[in-house]
Amino acid sequence: MDKRLLLLSIAVLSGCAVITRHTLDQQYGPADPQRFDVPPAPSRGFSYRADVQPILERRCVVCHACYDAPCQLKLGAWEGIARGASDELVYDGGRLSEAAPSRLFVDAGKASEWRTQGFFPVLNERAPTPAANLAASVIYRALQLKHSHPLPETAVLPPTFDFSLDRAQQCPRIEEYDSFAAAKPLWGMPFGLPAVSDGEFATLRAWLEQGAPFEGLPPLPAAVERQVAEWERFFNGGSRKERLVSRYIYEHLFLAHLYFDGDPQQHFFRLVRSRTPPGQPIDPIASRRPYDDPGGERFHYRLEREKESIVDKTHMPYALGAKRLARWRELFLQPVYAVGELPPYSLAAGANPFVTFRDLPVRARYQFMLDEAEFSIMGFIKGPVCRGQVALNVIEDRFWVFFLANDGSGQAADEFLARESRFLELPTAQGSDAAIIGPWREYAKKEQRYLQDKSDHLGALADQRGRPALSWIWDGDGSNPNAALTVFRHFDSASVVRGLVGDVPKTGWVIGYPLLERIHYLLVAGFDVYGNVGHQLLSRLYMDFMRMEGEFNFLGFLPLAQRPAVRDYWYRGASDDVKEHVYGSLARFDVETGITFRGGDSRREFFGLLQQRLAPAADRRYELAGLGDAALQADLALLAAVRGPALSWMPELVILRIEDGARAPRYLTLLRNTGHSNVSSLLREGRELLPEENTLTIARGFVGAYPNAIYRVQRSEIGDLAGAIGQLASEDDYRALADRFAVRRSDPAFWQYSDELQATHLQLAPATAGLLDYNRLENR
Repeated sequence: MDKRLLLLSIAVLSGCAVITRHTLDQQYGPADPQRFDVPPAPSRGFSYRADVQPILERRCVVCHACYDAPCQLKLGAWEGIARGASDELVYDGGRLSEAAPSRLFVDAGKASEWRTQGFFPVLNERAPTPAANLAASVIYRALQLKHSHPLPETAVLPPTFDFSLDRAQQCPRIEEYDSFAAAKPLWGMPFGLPAVSDGEFATLRAWLEQGAPFEGLPPLPAAVERQVAEWERFFNGGSRKERLVSRYIYEHLFLAHLYFDGDPQQHFFRLVRSRTPPGQPIDPIASRRPYDDPGGERFHYRLEREKESIVDKTHMPYALGAKRLARWRELFLQPVYAVGELPPYSLAAGANPFVTFRDLPVRARYQFMLDEAEFSIMGFIKGPVCRGQVALNVIEDRFWVFFLANDGSGQAADEFLARESRFLELPTAQGSDAAIIGPWREYAKKEQRYLQDKSDHLGALADQRGRPALSWIWDGDGSNPNAALTVFRHFDSASVVRGLVGDVPKTGWVIGYPLLERIHYLLVAGFDVYGNVGHQLLSRLYMDFMRMEGEFNFLGFLPLAQRPAVRDYWYRGASDDVKEHVYGSLARFDVETGITFRGGDSRREFFGLLQQRLAPAADRRYELAGLGDAALQADLALLAAVRGPALSWMPELVILRIEDGARAPRYLTLLRNTGHSNVSSLLREGRELLPEENTLTIARGFVGAYPNAIYRVQRSEIGDLAGAIGQLASEDDYRALADRFAVRRSDPAFWQYSDELQATHLQLAPATAGLLDYNRLENR
């Protein structure tokens, strides 16, 4: 565009904004940023929770939740609506300096406080009249725009709709909305999806017209209040031992949705640090990390009620109850040990938990994480670190995870950790405004020294303990399903589930305590989503080491002569230096396995032996055998057998709805596993793809928080779907497949299928499921 024309356009748009603001002020008075500091009460017979919230959750929260919320507009709580929106990005991989955090319920409270931090209103803050409540509300204008300009009647929406993950944000204020609507008439809300129904629109209009009233949360049942009080007493024990234990638990559970296993309504809570003691209103301490200095001499751990809608992408449930309390007392409080001076709160303390918590028994710490290993891994899967392709190309598309037995030996030996702790410091010590080159060299050297020392230690230990055996792998104590996990990567998001899902994967990790703890403090406790590019890049680069250590532990169980070949298969095209970090001169274990192998593919055979060992404890909820329909399983096996380049045209994650006469639809998840020569390079993923090694995993039920597509298929058409997928060779082929099977985002019945899908998901797993997110739905 000609520069003069561009400047003229900007001037015209700016002028429109000024005129609109002036007109609004003339008609409805100036904005009052304090108007929604306290929610207005609803009129008789009208309820936010009963009438409005269900609509917002089904139609709006599915895109506007968590850090992914466009314009930071979080619609899962009334307070998020009152806070409004911002054009500042949370996810910004190029940020040169750390940004100020903007966490709802944490970094500010009242709506007027958010105005001072750059958030603008989406509700009317002018005169509280019905007319003004509509005319000066961004939410109403966005809903009205969609009703006035519905989606075009085309299967695939035009390219003027940008659905890319890193698209430029469009965050118009009310003063700019006329100009925005004129320029983008099809961009009403819900964006790129059908409009809400007439009845839903009428309800939302009535709510906004009344001034967006909110009656608050209902009171907690007395039984739940008693449990809250009991747990707060536990967390606020006064001895040094109790205080150190509570700090350790808090730094691992600060992202958890805690609930009581005897609560039929499943109220969720977060463990927070508060300036106020139990019995008083919570005054949370806002800190970037859970181990930042809280200030003052003493604070209190409190259970703060979760106020936002539960969405799958951040839902990390963790049950509390009598058994949990007894278990923690058994692990941490009953053993006799001394706790000296309590550790400080600092970046250095958080970057080296082996020093910070050295007074706590190692076996207790490891068992605490093992007992809920899925949750421990879920922290870096669902936490803020796990977003975008660059953040996730550090892992394969599917791999199985196992854990070393907690017998106090091996890599978790107390004396070994005490000796090596100086080399285990994490790059999170550099804080949120980190440099890159200098610190990276320092931490790479420390990792090399640790690998060499660990190799020497394991070699010496084998002389005492014997050769690697299956008994070295934790079996879940015969009943704990956390012993076997499957991790899926969906290009720019990821999932972890209990159980060994799908066929034997390419890679596997065996995790011990030092590795599990460092993953948590690197990518969960120590990661700051508001940090600069140096902080984010150091975290990503160091995670390469974590993956390699997990793979090294796996290789150590294979026949000695076959380990280099398996390593080379995993790292085809990688440099020799990378391979030496996985297994070689830096990370070595020159001890023959004690496991008897038949010969041939020892990698596959070892996976099979692990499946047998963990069979009594393994979770089978995602296995197709649970369908109880042999004929359907056979048809789905044909679908799962599709391999190769054809799958390159498939979405990463598809929810498959199978319709079969009068019976209720059944749901499965199709997961595309992209073949890679290796995953050791930061920005070369496109050059390391091996389409001929693409595979497809089919899981019963729902896996993942971000479906890329929804397919609807008749029971009799499963073979046709398998054939269509197997013959994909172009975008036109995929469009033909989608024409027949996909419920596209443009489908007039989209919300009907969405409601049934979401309801089934929540019904199948009421404690662990949340609303699925539609930010990554395709448009093809």
